[in-house]
Amino acid sequence: MFEVIHPGVFTTVQDLGRPGYQKYGLAVSGSADHYSHRVANILVGNPESSAVLEVTLMGLKMKSLKQTVIAVTGGDLTFTINGVPSPMWCSVKVNEGDVIHFAGCRSGCRAYISVLGGITVPEILGSRSTDTIGKIGGIEGRALKKGDIIPFKEQPLSQFQGIRRRLPEYLIPTYTNSFHLRVILGPQEGAFSKKAIDTFLSSTYKATKDVNRMGCRLEGPVIEHIGGADITSEGIFFGAIQVPKNGQPIIFLVGRQSVGGYTKIGGVITVDLPKLAQVKPGDRITFERITVEEAHVLLKEKEHDFSILKAYSNN
Repeated sequence: MFEVIHPGVFTTVQDLGRPGYQKYGLAVSGSADHYSHRVANILVGNPESSAVLEVTLMGLKMKSLKQTVIAVTGGDLTFTINGVPSPMWCSVKVNEGDVIHFAGCRSGCRAYISVLGGITVPEILGSRSTDTIGKIGGIEGRALKKGDIIPFKEQPLSQFQGIRRRLPEYLIPTYTNSFHLRVILGPQEGAFSKKAIDTFLSSTYKATKDVNRMGCRLEGPVIEHIGGADITSEGIFFGAIQVPKNGQPIIFLVGRQSVGGYTKIGGVITVDLPKLAQVKPGDRITFERITVEEAHVLLKEKEHDFSILKAYSNN
């Protein structure tokens, strides 16, 4: 178990989400950066979907009440154990009484902490993910607070004695203040002129202060509509890029609402969604159009990397 000393800016329990309930108005939720989530679990020998802690920007401090093994992935939030810098993207043994701290954001926005055996808060509708809007999952449907106890399933540490599982260097992402996101145009591509689409694809947009698990508001050159921004409300997918009346795009993340009534100029491809999760206020974003076929090839390549990683970690 872990005891929360300071909860940080916004820390929640997340697994890979709560699919199947968006039609009832519930967010899918889950980790915003599913790549970092999956890698963190592989590094400690868990199923990829096991619940982890998602840490935003800075401040989380907690004490380990048991000896265990953890892995920290995602953004660099100055991860230390007992005040000593600790490596990321590998398994790390922690002892009873050790204090884990994330002192401040160096790069990226969100870090992920997996623990051997997985976090074992109760499942709600098939998921342990925290949905703070619906107020379900995690611990009482909210972000962590001081004094919370984070339970995990105790596992024998014998397989980790003297062994550190480390992610190969070429699979470790780097985060800067600029993000290039590949997109597939649509589903309302026809609501925009060629000039508007060219503006969207050739401009640099800045993330505003309104960046959270629901979405990322951008500001930059106006994207003009042909006949207006309104459409009949329809489902919103992870990575959907909506353009409301003001012509400033909004990209939707895992905590998004179920439906929306503004035109969508495109969607971020699956392999680039983890980048989107690491965007913070002030970061710059550019877009590149690719085809569905190209996106499928990129996804297959990424899943091949995961198969190699799992085989490597099991040796």
